Amino acid sequence: MLIGVTRETKPGETRVAATPATVKQLIALGYEVVIEAGAGTGSSVSDEAYVSAGAVIGTAEEAWGADLVFRVNAPELPEVKQLKEGATLVAPLAPATSGDLLSALADRKIDAYAMDAVPRISRAQSLDILSSQANIAGYRAVIESAHHFGRFFTGQVTAAGKIPPAKVLVAGAGVAGLAAIGSAASLGAIVRATDPRPEVADQVKSLGGVYLPVNVEVEESTDGYAKATSEAYDRRAAEIYSEQAAEVDIIITTALIPGRPAPRLITAADVASMRPGSVIVDMATAQGGNVEGSVKNQVVTTGNGVTIIGYTDLPARLPAQSSQLYGANLVNLMKLLTPARDGQAVVDLDDAVLRGLTVVHRGEVLWPPPPVQVSAAPAAAAPPAPQPVQKTEKKLTPAARLALVGAGSLALFLLNAAAPSQITQHFTVFALAVVVGIYVIGHVHHALHTPLMSVTNAISGIVVVGALLQLTVTDNVVLVLAGIATLLASINIFGGFAVTRRMLTMFRKA
Repeated sequence: MLIGVTRETKPGETRVAATPATVKQLIALGYEVVIEAGAGTGSSVSDEAYVSAGAVIGTAEEAWGADLVFRVNAPELPEVKQLKEGATLVAPLAPATSGDLLSALADRKIDAYAMDAVPRISRAQSLDILSSQANIAGYRAVIESAHHFGRFFTGQVTAAGKIPPAKVLVAGAGVAGLAAIGSAASLGAIVRATDPRPEVADQVKSLGGVYLPVNVEVEESTDGYAKATSEAYDRRAAEIYSEQAAEVDIIITTALIPGRPAPRLITAADVASMRPGSVIVDMATAQGGNVEGSVKNQVVTTGNGVTIIGYTDLPARLPAQSSQLYGANLVNLMKLLTPARDGQAVVDLDDAVLRGLTVVHRGEVLWPPPPVQVSAAPAAAAPPAPQPVQKTEKKLTPAARLALVGAGSLALFLLNAAAPSQITQHFTVFALAVVVGIYVIGHVHHALHTPLMSVTNAISGIVVVGALLQLTVTDNVVLVLAGIATLLASINIFGGFAVTRRMLTMFRKA
């Protein structure tokens, strides 16, 4: 089968649906690839590079007339007529809001895979263009905000004075939000983040941000996407946004709900409370925007000097990497469609991933797909299994314990009375050592036990000295025991010092 990669017709689009690296992978799956001339120009990929990878450079008609057509953007309605009947289209199609487009594709018997409808399950992560492109968009949002902010993100102390770090608020801790948090924190900013899903708090913290909880009950997500919040949540969140707007320098909003207008998070009053020179990046302007006053694909400066950025093409502003990741997503889809690696796409609608992104099949619109219930929250712990009833051991009574101690003391007294005087002296030293050891070691903190014991292993030197003194004895049994004692005690001594040295190295600066 022939895969066609067309040139993008959307104004300002710089990405391309295949790169030389992904072309090689597609050919390895058994497909032939035709690239429309100049399709990779915006991503700095020449036609010669595609030819070297094994593709053929063709006209627009040849690319649109292929068996499978790859696109970065959904085709316009007039462009649907360029697809040959019965072909397959792979592109982001926004199926929830593109009913006319789906109907036009169904009329031409086009099989359509919506790459922006991949179900949020682990097995489908390698196909998820929303994640790969949102990751780039979150990073680019920070770069755009830094450019318009015009000041340091990190704090500095110089001879001319102290520069405080920038304060950044990220609304939404999805893929784009987490990328923005990590990027801003790596630049030295103080980063705060909000999200209706409390389970993302650890992710925010791991990237260097501070999670601002909204202490209101919210509905748990069952598909990995954000849910519409309650009125109580919205009221408390609005208070937090108002408090933060008056304090932070930069706000980046990423809140989107699939198939619905973007929720309004930052009001005009919040914008008015921000300091002159502050920056807002509204990443949701394509669906109405999270910020009052933001304009799609424009940069607006308010009367109080706040810059509001409404770019919708943030991934296209890093075209080389965006194209590479998008192309990799498509390759992973084709691997799923081509299990035999024979260049023949096989559609298995029983596969949850393929069913989720198949929006048109053999002239029939299949949107919406059946829900795939996958909880993004940790599963509830199973109730503990009943434990078998254990018989309680009978404890000694005080009288029995006293009698046992008395009997042991009497036996010890009788043993010392019959033993030579040297044994009595040694036993006395041993008993005193036990008492001192319990009181000394017992009052040391547990964290210091290992270094303490590694050093006190040097006490084995006493054993070495005693064993060496016994080496002058002519009794072979004594000589053997003395030799073994010397070897073991030496290992204990040198091993203790070696462990101590390694532990001290861990606390030294390189």
